[in-house]
Amino acid sequence: MTHQPPEQQLLQLLHGTGITIATAESCTGGLIASRITDVAGSSNYMLGSVVSYSNAAKQNILNVRQGTLMAYGAVSEPTAQEMATGAKKLFEVDYAISVTGIAGPGGGTPEKPVGLTYIGLAMPGDRTEVRRYQWKGDRLAVKKQSADAALQWLIEAIQAASR
Repeated sequence: MTHQPPEQQLLQLLHGTGITIATAESCTGGLIASRITDVAGSSNYMLGSVVSYSNAAKQNILNVRQGTLMAYGAVSEPTAQEMATGAKKLFEVDYAISVTGIAGPGGGTPEKPVGLTYIGLAMPGDRTEVRRYQWKGDRLAVKKQSADAALQWLIEAIQAASR
């Protein structure tokens, strides 16, 4: 049995269900949305994506509060949560995944080292959860690992909700 990439698993999982998704990406720069939309038929469930690389974009497009950014920073659990919630509302979808992190090679600090990533998932019922990751590797490796983790979590959450 061959292992299917998560974007292909999403198609099989969501085809014909009416469940919709969106993404809000910072450090992944649209990689998650690109992977989802690489699959023919994804337009039936993928409604949109925001690459909110700047704090201004996070605030103006996704409604991340300035106070959140000032108190916790762009790379934080509260910011990931507000990004996911903002994308879910913006695109009026069932699920929205968000990613914010430090891909490197610069930008890291002792408190927030390169590779630190927060992934948020807004789900039906106004539930939002955030997971923290500390990846190893160069910039592209951090982006890929973040995208892989986000897609896998999205699949697991949708499967769990449909049981």
